[in-house]
Amino acid sequence: MERIYFDNAATTPLAPEVVEAMMPYLRGEYGNPSSIHAFGRATRAGIERSRRSVARSLNCSPGEIIFTSGGTEADNMALNCSVRDRGVKHIITSAIEHHAIEHTAGCLEREGKACVHLVRLDGEGHVDLAHLEELLREHQHVLVSLMHANNEIGTCADLQAIGALCRKYGALFHSDTVQTMGHFPFDLATLPIDMLSASAHKFHGPKGSGFLYMRAGTGLNAMMQGGGQERNMRGGTENICGIVGLAAALELAFEDLDRHRAHIQGLKDHMIERLRAEIPGVAFNGDIGPASLYTVLNVRFPDDGKGEMLIYNLDMEGVAVSGGSACSSGSNKGSHVLATIAPDAPGTNIRFSFSRYNTLQEVDRTVDLLKRLFKVPALAGQRPA
Repeated sequence: MERIYFDNAATTPLAPEVVEAMMPYLRGEYGNPSSIHAFGRATRAGIERSRRSVARSLNCSPGEIIFTSGGTEADNMALNCSVRDRGVKHIITSAIEHHAIEHTAGCLEREGKACVHLVRLDGEGHVDLAHLEELLREHQHVLVSLMHANNEIGTCADLQAIGALCRKYGALFHSDTVQTMGHFPFDLATLPIDMLSASAHKFHGPKGSGFLYMRAGTGLNAMMQGGGQERNMRGGTENICGIVGLAAALELAFEDLDRHRAHIQGLKDHMIERLRAEIPGVAFNGDIGPASLYTVLNVRFPDDGKGEMLIYNLDMEGVAVSGGSACSSGSNKGSHVLATIAPDAPGTNIRFSFSRYNTLQEVDRTVDLLKRLFKVPALAGQRPA
């Protein structure tokens, strides 16, 4: 049985080109980049080439890229260091942020270091910009942290509009772009944003490698102490092969972004069309329109009493999907995102997330399997289940 992987929002497979770029740093190039001898200089050069590559992809300065262990560390650094170093007293965020933001902001509030304010959202998870402006008008010394696209429902925020409001009221603006980096173009020379977080394993790079973009002059200091690495912004010997793999993956993502986007959007649209037409009672969570995150589709299936087993039944048939954020898979709690935007909606929620390596045939096989699991009778003119 050939397995189908529709959980790319949790992590993506390493691209072959990325593996090839990393191999020299897993074999012969093993020097400590802080060493001054030839071995160290070679690995230092690899890191700095990667930094320049990422900066070119995002139209920013290499000095504005700080390599981290991933998006969670970058999120923590943005929030904690903004409070410590920039005198932030108020954090404006939302109830559907990734836990890397939600839990960090909550911890800062419990410790009495900052007050947290939640901006209102509509039923699809869109930010109420009028309420955001109201909050910005009421408070000073503010950091706004709102994710670019939600990892569970795919609803996107308007970074340009949010950033413009933050500039108007003198607030810092950070965005978790973990789900959108490598999937949308970013021009950081013009985008009104101070910090953004990214993680390589969401765009076919290696796990354990990410970065924080911090605009020059933002004024944050290191969160991790213990060395002068990352231009004194992050102590600890660098994850060389991870950094090289991240840069290679981002280059690959932007090489033919429009073609990849069209392919993945086609998969999502095809699944939406078939599910609507062939499984009665199906609905969708979040924004599924053209401005949404094209890699994510969150589906609410009818409540047939067997919903808790749907993910396991799909897995038994070789289809990997998610019920929400993979980062919370060990928790017994339900999705905090769906509890916020659709608290009373009955049914079973499944997140399908796609990559450039998925195919229309895989979508068709999955929908046919779902019809069989829900015992949808075959009708004239429909595909056999």
